[in-house]
Amino acid sequence: MSSIDIVHAHALPAPAARQAIEDVAAKLTERFGVQSNWRGDVLDFSGSGVDGAIELQASAVRVTAKLGFLLSAMKGMVESEIQRVLQEKLG
Repeated sequence: MSSIDIVHAHALPAPAARQAIEDVAAKLTERFGVQSNWRGDVLDFSGSGVDGAIELQASAVRVTAKLGFLLSAMKGMVESEIQRVLQEKLG
């Protein structure tokens, strides 16, 4: 099982950052079929072959995920997609 741990800095106010995380989650749902729900400042997500969380911090967003066997083979692509969407939504 592979894991992902990405920290992406942002300078957005909390409500805007929270909306950006919602947008990231929507992309993850579209791309990987995950379901998500908020738990305080953490958006938990899970789907077939992936479980993780997006944590909203004061000046950064941290994405952690555990990839199942099939997605482990595509870890680089999954990380790149997450980083691309974070850059697009959070700057």
